Amino acid sequence: MNGTIFDIRRFSTHDGEGIRTTVFLKGCPLNCIWCQNPEGISTKRRPIHFRNRCIKCGICVKLAKNNGVVFEDGNIKLNVDREENWKELIDNCPSRALMMDSQIQTVDEVIKEVMRDKVFFKHGGGITLSGGEPLVQSKFAIELLKELKKLNVNTAIETALNIGTEVIKEVLPYLDIIYADFKIFDDNDHKKYVGVSNIKIKNNIKFLLQSEKKQNVIIRTPMIPGYTTSEKNIAEISRYISGIYADVSYEILNYNPLAEAKYPLVDKEYCFKERHQLYSKEEMKRFGSVAKNNGIKNLIIES
Repeated sequence: MNGTIFDIRRFSTHDGEGIRTTVFLKGCPLNCIWCQNPEGISTKRRPIHFRNRCIKCGICVKLAKNNGVVFEDGNIKLNVDREENWKELIDNCPSRALMMDSQIQTVDEVIKEVMRDKVFFKHGGGITLSGGEPLVQSKFAIELLKELKKLNVNTAIETALNIGTEVIKEVLPYLDIIYADFKIFDDNDHKKYVGVSNIKIKNNIKFLLQSEKKQNVIIRTPMIPGYTTSEKNIAEISRYISGIYADVSYEILNYNPLAEAKYPLVDKEYCFKERHQLYSKEEMKRFGSVAKNNGIKNLIIES
């Protein structure tokens, strides 16, 4: 069974307990305007160009038969919809400035690669599936998780839950930790900024928080300036999830300013024109106080 993987990140300490290896699966049904991994939204593989690596030798332009790569205003530009032998162009790039955004790998290939880190898994670490939305490739994700459990590896997933509940039921037995995003409570705002209704997400959160693994579920809200940070949004999310399960774990994630650099790689524009910084510890505590005042007992603040 094959999966489309756009990154395997080692020595992560933010994607679950202990030192973890995170496997990023391509494809997402959401379209958050602040997406942290824009290269993971589309299920389709495509070439990308790293301008900071490019030596402008022109080899790729000469090899391109259908203007898939051209010089424009002194820089390389990709026309990714053109028919090209992208493998030939990539293989001949001397500075590795031209690459595919993802790789096709089998379950066995991923297992072989991630188990190089097994020494860390003995001390509370493990494997986390992320994306994109890893459950877009649900058959691959479930098969991968099954094999990891056979090897007694701790497993986690980062999901936005805009997926069928039947998929959640199928994957749940193979997960030790479930991180579930709940970004915006108001459905109209969710449609506007995330691209879809949040009704399915709310229903799946309710299912998880009433399941036998509710103690292993952590609901997360990323603090995106002006979009998720209002007192009203944090309060409504807190009341909703604590109303389902009083001892729910709720994590407030600090804003990640590093995503902006990825957008030119996939020909997209970032939602912020001005640069925002990480929130201070005091600001994160203020967000946390809103959650606590609205029913959250088990609060996690990722600063």
